Amino acid sequence: MAIGTTTQPNEALLVRDRQKAEAAAVAERLPPLLLAAERIAATVEQGVHGRRRTGPGEVFWQYRPYYPGDELKRLDWRASAKTDRLYLRQLEWSASQSVYLWCDLSPSMSYGSRRDLPTKSARAQVLALALSSVLARAGERVGLLGHPEPPSAGRGVTERLAERLFIDARDPAKAPSVPPQAGLPAHAHALIISDFLSPIDDWQGVIAGFATRNVHGHLLQVLDPAEQSMPFTGRVRFQGMEREGDVLMSRAEGIRQQYLERLTAHQQSLRDLARHAGWSMTVHVTDGPAATSVLQLYQWLAADRGMRR
Repeated sequence: MAIGTTTQPNEALLVRDRQKAEAAAVAERLPPLLLAAERIAATVEQGVHGRRRTGPGEVFWQYRPYYPGDELKRLDWRASAKTDRLYLRQLEWSASQSVYLWCDLSPSMSYGSRRDLPTKSARAQVLALALSSVLARAGERVGLLGHPEPPSAGRGVTERLAERLFIDARDPAKAPSVPPQAGLPAHAHALIISDFLSPIDDWQGVIAGFATRNVHGHLLQVLDPAEQSMPFTGRVRFQGMEREGDVLMSRAEGIRQQYLERLTAHQQSLRDLARHAGWSMTVHVTDGPAATSVLQLYQWLAADRGMRR
């Protein structure tokens, strides 16, 4: 009994200390990636300025001239009285959407071919957080696919998502390579960020599952420039990051053309899957500007909303 009473508190202390250490490690990683995401979000917001749409809402947007056929009840008589033309008062669309984000944090995403480049996992997280920041500021509800917390809007959303992502990224070996088949509501939007190097059959089931629930989505493939161009020459050992095993090539350049052809075919299969489901797909390479991809994602969401409303 004496031994039991002395070991239990010690075990509890060890668990508590380990949790504190893990929390400190997460907190230490938060500022750099969040800062990078917020900088990208600020750049993107300049690019999307003026892209608002009219629609039901309570927020004034602009006046526009009256044209025959317009509803007379929408006339703004005060603004019209100042000139010799009639003007309508337009309101900004204010209905928010639910956007679910998913980042592939599996071992293959830990790859980075150069020290001056981020890993695919780090870039995927920054892209997701930057987009969440832009969307949250625009009043959209944002959440993480596979987490129980519902999408939310407002200040603090990006920080909460960052904490969840960083905790999930602590152990890549346990991270899945494809997203879970979560029961998303109809007409929600799903953004899947991955290197999409898993077999195409795995992705076919995932995308088809979401499409049957009328979920609109986009695939963002994140690749390292070495994966995009296969620049290796001479004797090279290729190490499998997800238990595929190692391969030693005496002349790596000899398989470059075959590799590029297979990569192109794989990407085309992904695009076909996305198109058949009414989804879309873009590719981001980690040596390219992150802001460009985030702006493309925002434009995809804006265009998709405008088309389906």
